[in-house]
Amino acid sequence: MREVVIAGAVRTPVGKRNGGMSGMHAADLSAVVLTELARRTGIDPVVVDDVIWGCVSQVGDQSSNIGRYAVLAAGWPETIPGTTINRACGSSQQALDFAAQAVASGQQDVVVAGGVEVMSRVPLGSARSTGMPYGPKVLARYENFSFNQGISAELIAQKWGFTRTRLDEFSAQSHERAAAAQDKGAFEEQIVSVTTDSGTVTADEGIRRGTTVEKLAGLKPAFQDDGVIHAGSSSQISDGAAALLVTTAERARELGLTPLVRYRVGAVTGADPVLMLTGPIPATAKALRKAGIGISDIGVFEVNEAFAPVPLAWLAETGADPAAMNPLGGAIALGHPLGGSGAVLMTRMIHHMRDNGIRYGLQTMCEGGGTANATIVELAS
Repeated sequence: MREVVIAGAVRTPVGKRNGGMSGMHAADLSAVVLTELARRTGIDPVVVDDVIWGCVSQVGDQSSNIGRYAVLAAGWPETIPGTTINRACGSSQQALDFAAQAVASGQQDVVVAGGVEVMSRVPLGSARSTGMPYGPKVLARYENFSFNQGISAELIAQKWGFTRTRLDEFSAQSHERAAAAQDKGAFEEQIVSVTTDSGTVTADEGIRRGTTVEKLAGLKPAFQDDGVIHAGSSSQISDGAAALLVTTAERARELGLTPLVRYRVGAVTGADPVLMLTGPIPATAKALRKAGIGISDIGVFEVNEAFAPVPLAWLAETGADPAAMNPLGGAIALGHPLGGSGAVLMTRMIHHMRDNGIRYGLQTMCEGGGTANATIVELAS
């Protein structure tokens, strides 16, 4: 197997719902990061063998293979193919894993992985607005459970004994960390500005400065009348895209590229679809086994903050250093543009590793239906 590296990583700002990027078509927003990836790495797009693009709500503006239309919107040669995949919230993380597999096996030499979601234009749940995706046998197997992620988050909070105050403390911390990172310029180099008819977006829009436990206490539960999950302890509905350049170490040298990280392992696993969002726990264990390293070897973790109980349960089960988990904040503060989130998190983690000399990073993402991805990368020397 060939050594796989990531030689470029760029993302848009993550826009809030109906914010500065809400008028962008998903293909055009994708084109922004594809164009910038080529500019920053200096590659001629003609060398790209494939573009693998994550997107969850593949209807309306995001239907009919948005990955292919992203290539065309970027003005790249028509000979470059593109495909779109959906592993729920882990779609663009899975795109990276598929790209790494193609490059490692020798099937392809240069692949761009990434994803997009413009949730302001294609609302959450629009892909299943009609019909029943589960089918009677699935519903019968799980006693007609509604498969609602918010309810699953409530169940996780109950199982691990997280109080509303503990969840609100974590949520406030996410905003505090994100604001601190933004203030010190931690995101500036990884972000490409997005210009729209109404102006230019240069920074993540979701951070709510001054968020406190006391302020969060005033929010009503979102999924159960007596529940502990509310809008402030949930990931934000967002718009955004990100792209990663995946190739071999040898091909990177030939193209004059400087690798950012080595791709070590990727793992995907299934878990209880009722609890649904606990998959990162076994996925992390699987990735660590494959890499032959321990949890203490990892210097930074990106654990997607779909809901506050998710990373807290992961932390409780893995014993990871709390300070190393989401040190720059997470989706509660920075947003969660579904199909783009995996690549956004990886871009954020790679730049943080490089800026701080961190050898190993692990990213993991819970996903609808009870699956999860975990990916480990190593800082390139």
